[in-house]
Amino acid sequence: MFDTTALNQQRNFFDGHTDIWLFGYGSLIWKADFAYLERQPAYITGWARRFWQGSHDHRGTPDAPGRVATLIRAQGEVCHGMAYRITPDVLAPLDVREKNGYLREKVPLTFLAQRGNVQAAKATTEGLIYLATEDNPAFLGEASLDDIAHQIAHSHGPSGSNKAYLLNLAQALRELGTDDAHVFAIEEQLHRYQ
Repeated sequence: MFDTTALNQQRNFFDGHTDIWLFGYGSLIWKADFAYLERQPAYITGWARRFWQGSHDHRGTPDAPGRVATLIRAQGEVCHGMAYRITPDVLAPLDVREKNGYLREKVPLTFLAQRGNVQAAKATTEGLIYLATEDNPAFLGEASLDDIAHQIAHSHGPSGSNKAYLLNLAQALRELGTDDAHVFAIEEQLHRYQ
């Protein structure tokens, strides 16, 4: 396993800030086990969520890694998630949580405002994401939806089953009122392994 904790602690994009916006696109949407000042639905553009990152420490083991979400650059795509306003001291435990290949990166994020039954862009600010790129040792990369679903269905780690991760994420995205073809297609394939 490649531990990025020390690297992330050097990536201080918001040095001197009293608060920071963190954008969650995977388990951070539905498992906010950290202190935050505020949370709001948000999105980032030019990125797509993919189950291409290996999880050797949470949803799998070193011998049988699970698959968790990362982001890939995708022109014209919009990735919906949850933004959290946090204080800088919250980053240390998040660095440990995201240590298996994820690095802090700065991105523009846009908040959503609800107007009746319609969500509209409200404001844009700089935010932080944890990103696992293809050059980290835990990156598994692209695979068929069936292969991804099979791996997820059979992986389990200290944080629970990989299947629960995927199903919780799919449910959280539905609650946000967003469609994610990749996540929902894997969810559909998972039904074959029940």
